Amino acid sequence: MTEMLRLVHTQPRRPLADRCAAVLGVDHLAISLVVEGEATEQLWSSGEPSSLFEDLQFTLGEGPGPDALSSGSLILHHDMRLVPSERWPALLPAMEELPVRAVFCFPLCLGGIIVGVLTLVRAVPGPMSNQEMDDALALAEALTFQFLGGEGEPQDFFTDAPAASMHRAVVHQATGMISVQLGLALGPALLRLRAHAFSHNQPINEIAREVVARRLRLPDVASGPDSPNGKKG
Repeated sequence: MTEMLRLVHTQPRRPLADRCAAVLGVDHLAISLVVEGEATEQLWSSGEPSSLFEDLQFTLGEGPGPDALSSGSLILHHDMRLVPSERWPALLPAMEELPVRAVFCFPLCLGGIIVGVLTLVRAVPGPMSNQEMDDALALAEALTFQFLGGEGEPQDFFTDAPAASMHRAVVHQATGMISVQLGLALGPALLRLRAHAFSHNQPINEIAREVVARRLRLPDVASGPDSPNGKKG
């Protein structure tokens, strides 16, 4: 992990993510940064399971990652099947097909500033060792300082980034379109998009692509039966 920490500022994201996951004794990791309000953008991912798990949490608006972001605390579950169903009523049944049994979320925070979350996933249940925990905390601290920059303020990693390089670029585009079409602020527009993806059991990126291509327009209603948090009206 000492070698990984030296490479945080220079190593390409995917190779470093793979190497960090191996050192930490997990199958995959993902890093998501806060980009606006409660919205996040997936910055790093070491593979499809962690990426799909992040997308699922983003769509449903619940899970260990969102909890870590809102609380600024570690959220550690060595066996997701032991988590009470009422904790995350939408997420737990939705993730049954994913090869994810253990999840460990580390908020990237300094004082009251939270810039993102480091999520580690493992296909088999079991806690992290003390050394793995120490290494994960060191990685989270290094990433926090990188993303905060020298001024202690969150850096914008996406303003100058090519749209294609952003994992949820199409989601942000669709959110903007829905905001204009329905006269909503961006936050409520994103909630409408997430609710539609949840109620139709489709990945949010697919729904967003339909919106951007103008093959789908969400109904102009103030509220409806769809909910991204597992509740039906």
